[in-house]
Amino acid sequence: MRDGNRKTMSLSLNSGLAGILAGIVFVVVLLLAARDLGAGERRSLFWGDRGEDVVQVQKKLKYFNLYNKQVTGFYSFDTVRAVRSFQRQNKIAARGVLDKRTYALLFKATEKDIPKEDVFLLSAIIESEAADEPYLGKVAVGAVIVNRVASAEFPNTLGGVIFQPGAFESVGNGQFGREISTDSHRAARDAWSGQDPTNDALYFWNPAKPVNPWVWQRRQVVQIGRHVFAR
Repeated sequence: MRDGNRKTMSLSLNSGLAGILAGIVFVVVLLLAARDLGAGERRSLFWGDRGEDVVQVQKKLKYFNLYNKQVTGFYSFDTVRAVRSFQRQNKIAARGVLDKRTYALLFKATEKDIPKEDVFLLSAIIESEAADEPYLGKVAVGAVIVNRVASAEFPNTLGGVIFQPGAFESVGNGQFGREISTDSHRAARDAWSGQDPTNDALYFWNPAKPVNPWVWQRRQVVQIGRHVFAR
């Protein structure tokens, strides 16, 4: 009888533990679902998350010189540290979690949030490369510059990208530095705020002009105005 009682108790304990574990898993699943539903279209981001929204956050942190690693789409410890730095700068709880409030501040992207020298540089390169392009074409050129800053293939500063040797013909032929139009200034602001009609392109060129044949090997994404955009 004693052995039988022990076996019965053992089975009861195992069943109880299994029930507790199943309950914990169920609660975790509910909490994760509630997190995503509660955030609406924009989920909060934690260490370990992956996705296109993480890519956009890393790019934005990189623009503000808070994140100097490769844009991977993985919410790494480096991303957590960068978010904490941003939160401290904005005097909110520095938890490293990208909640609704942090997201709103990070993507506020008004001109006053961008260093004046960066606004000038981006506006100037847009004017020199796309002065005669439609407004969307100006934003697209600005987006390519911004995408290069975020890419591990290029310098990680705006000045480094613009003045990279051989990168832009206008920098060497005297077009860079011309008077900046209102549209180019506005296009720079829109590109900084995340508008990207090129879908992450890193290159653009005018097919009617002589270009390095190498660039035609890039995967073309879209043509806007007279420029072809490619990755």
